[in-house]
Amino acid sequence: MANQNSAHPQAGAFQRRLAALASGPHADALRQGLRGIEKESLRVTPQGKLAMTPHPRAFGSALTHPLITTDYSEALVELITPAETDAALTLDRLDVLHRFAYSHMGDELLWNNSMPNSLPPEDEIPLGLYGTSNIGTLKHVYRRGLALRYGRTMQCIAGIHYNYSLNEDVWRAWQALDPTSTLTARDFQSERYFALIRNFRRTSWLLMYLFGASPALNRRFVEGKAHRLETFDADTFYLPHATSLRMSDLGYTNNPAQADLLPSYDNLDAYLDVLAKAVSQPYAPYEAIGTQRDGEWVQINTNVLQIENEFYSTIRPKRVTQSGERPLHALSERGVQYIEVRCLDIDPFEPTGISLETARFLDAYLLYCALEDSPLLPPRASIEANGNFSAVAKEGRKPGLTLQRDGKSVPMREWAEALFDAIEPVAKTLDALNGNDDHTRTLAALRPRIADASLTPSARVLQTMRDRQQSFDEFALELSTRHAEWFRARPLSVDEERAMEALAAKSLVDQAEVERNDTESFDAFVAEYQVYTLNRASV
Repeated sequence: MANQNSAHPQAGAFQRRLAALASGPHADALRQGLRGIEKESLRVTPQGKLAMTPHPRAFGSALTHPLITTDYSEALVELITPAETDAALTLDRLDVLHRFAYSHMGDELLWNNSMPNSLPPEDEIPLGLYGTSNIGTLKHVYRRGLALRYGRTMQCIAGIHYNYSLNEDVWRAWQALDPTSTLTARDFQSERYFALIRNFRRTSWLLMYLFGASPALNRRFVEGKAHRLETFDADTFYLPHATSLRMSDLGYTNNPAQADLLPSYDNLDAYLDVLAKAVSQPYAPYEAIGTQRDGEWVQINTNVLQIENEFYSTIRPKRVTQSGERPLHALSERGVQYIEVRCLDIDPFEPTGISLETARFLDAYLLYCALEDSPLLPPRASIEANGNFSAVAKEGRKPGLTLQRDGKSVPMREWAEALFDAIEPVAKTLDALNGNDDHTRTLAALRPRIADASLTPSARVLQTMRDRQQSFDEFALELSTRHAEWFRARPLSVDEERAMEALAAKSLVDQAEVERNDTESFDAFVAEYQVYTLNRASV
């Protein structure tokens, strides 16, 4: 068996698995998986203040547009690419979305950083609006609940989500390698995605080290909160060796209700059990708030989680939902379809917030996580993984940093080098199938960051701020302005613009149709929504 924390594959099952899947009639399927990107960005004024304007109508409906919506705030734009078989195509799609957005935002900018700018007082941060339909109102009420539970400021953190799936022929071919398997094709696929998730949980601290880009923040973000951040300048706090304050304990993980949530990643049923309980179990502090104030809804319910997506995690198993379907029910009925990596910071040096190099690494790394042996992750191992992730987020560039692997200390750099060695055969296999050297060149370009922390994005952020004598806000605004100029200098072609305008127009029509078709009160709609959760999503 390979090392339980996936330091490196042994020349056994892993290598045979990789070789078998990379040859024969299904070899081409190994490079035909899908990846998509969701990028969140705050809209800000040219002076770097939060935009108080509505979601631009030219963007279409935030409720029904498939590619442009809002996340938490009316000012927090979310750009969603279609799924593509090549990361380069995915980034091209993300580039198009940025260029379209900038042609319809006036002089506003997209804040190209995970940590927010100097925000207005809590009650002035606008919540997302989704029209008058019951489902649109539910989305708004959900955000009211998030404000009560976590605060509006924290919800303005932004990030990159990377959606990844293997072609289903890969799973079929893999299962055929094991004649003793009695699982259905659907259950085998779900089981293997959970194996990927377990390996990711063990080793995703590596992503924080390589790509974390939020070592500093505006001091108002933690105003009135206990913290151990240090002063960078009059307006900025930071940690000297941090890679990602966004992924540290400044967010959801510091919430008591979620702190006790430790889903099992041993299999789909165990995972669903924990989340189904969380969306149906009352939580006393939320019960004290209630669901309505002065006749207005302030949260969907008083449970540990209002809905399953409220649970914060670095990676999620996902299944595309049908109209009106809850995510838990979709997973329970049809199994895991893809995974969503949720821990990536926006790269402030990249106009789209993520480089092709990062995407190529993710593709090789996630395939490695899928193929490597993946022992179960009992609570103790899960806590150990959380501790490693947190340590690298807060002090990943600290010289001599050690992590815990199976209860023993191991130098972070040593483990990182071993992981690169483990991923390399996967990168070579992908390149052989594609007839290029994209993934091996990516690994070669990123490996020096292990020995030289100054090459990491988090170190570059702090060094740039020092060199230019900039506060966090000044640094982020300068780069965001520069990126805006780059996008505005490259308007879409006439055909591309027409296609995007047509999507926006259709989304507005679709929203109006949803609103016309509502036949029940919002109270009745919420009651049915809750019954659906308990009777159909609980497993």
